[in-house]
Amino acid sequence: MAAEKPSSISISSGFSDGETPSRSELLSMVKKHSNLLGESIHDTQDAPDVGMDNEFWHEVLDLYFIRGRVSKGRQEDDLVFFVWNMNKNRDNFNDGGEGTSPFFVRRWAPQLQRVIGEHSAYVDWRRSFYLNLIAHTSFRVTVAICSKQGLEKHQSGRENKLSPIYKVVKTVYASPSRVNFQLDHKKAAETLPAYPNICFAVDDFDDTFDAVVLTEKDHCYCVLLNAHGGAVFPADMDLPDSNSSSRTVDKDAEEAKPSKLTLFSGFVSYQMVREAYDAGKSRFGSLLSISHGQPKTDRIYMRGPGGRGEVEVAVSGIADQSHQKSALPPTVHLSTKDSGVSLGAILHRAATAASLLAKHAYNSSSSNSQSDTELVPLKCCLMSISLPWEHIAHDLLFKVNPPVNL
Repeated sequence: MAAEKPSSISISSGFSDGETPSRSELLSMVKKHSNLLGESIHDTQDAPDVGMDNEFWHEVLDLYFIRGRVSKGRQEDDLVFFVWNMNKNRDNFNDGGEGTSPFFVRRWAPQLQRVIGEHSAYVDWRRSFYLNLIAHTSFRVTVAICSKQGLEKHQSGRENKLSPIYKVVKTVYASPSRVNFQLDHKKAAETLPAYPNICFAVDDFDDTFDAVVLTEKDHCYCVLLNAHGGAVFPADMDLPDSNSSSRTVDKDAEEAKPSKLTLFSGFVSYQMVREAYDAGKSRFGSLLSISHGQPKTDRIYMRGPGGRGEVEVAVSGIADQSHQKSALPPTVHLSTKDSGVSLGAILHRAATAASLLAKHAYNSSSSNSQSDTELVPLKCCLMSISLPWEHIAHDLLFKVNPPVNL
């Protein structure tokens, strides 16, 4: 006699008939079945049954990103991402020109069937849910120049507040694609699949970070990636179908989760950047590697702490501008959130700051010893951050450590 097929798992179980769970409740269910995220070895025999149930993840994605799409007059991405199930043979299937990409993208529609069409049987619904959770979360990158002494005091706990010498805050977007920048043209040459990595690219990197210049041997180049809103920070009041009077939400879990999460944080010293820039080839193993762009600009790859993630930076030396006479300005904080300031004014401020910082460095080096005269101001423009999707998803769901603030 054939074995009895196990009954499918209903997302709405535990709720009254016809009642749709809120995003907070859906996220709580997802967390219970995401304990293997980030593990280097996956034992499918130990995985929860629901984690292996494609129908469960199909329904979660439908409720979270199709039927439960939030819209309250704010700009929101209407793209839905789907990961192909690599265990399904698509040789005889018309994939609509998707080619060999491990994922495909569709515009949002009120019904999932209208979004996905005949592709449904070929989708990995679990990975698709996590990819959308990441893609629909809001992120900011902070690039800062900090003193080495200040970082050491902060790491040792002697100083709680880390005050950067200069910083730039920029909104970035998570994408399963990466951009292959051509430094000589300052334009994106092509877009290629990055999945299973997630890429956070800065298209206007040369303008955005034009004033980020390392001018002292005590300077360190710091990069932070923070998640601060979107799909992973659900607000039940945004859902018109939510009936809060009949719900029991895990308040302890909500309160434990910070309103901002740091997914990547790392820094390198001026000396390390300088040596890589001078060498023109890898010298730092897992920490720094380098490949040449045009003669004046080098592309440096920095590995994150513990080898986790990769940061791509365009580094260029600043020419001597000592003939200009002007005082070094106070620290300038440049943020894309600034209101009432035109883009032209912001870029002018950034270019002026870079020029004056370079002049100051040259003047300082000229008045010191012979070894100090070799100091070269280095402009560091962040191009992208890449992280494995499983690490991002795990941190978004479970990380409770306070965020790193600059």
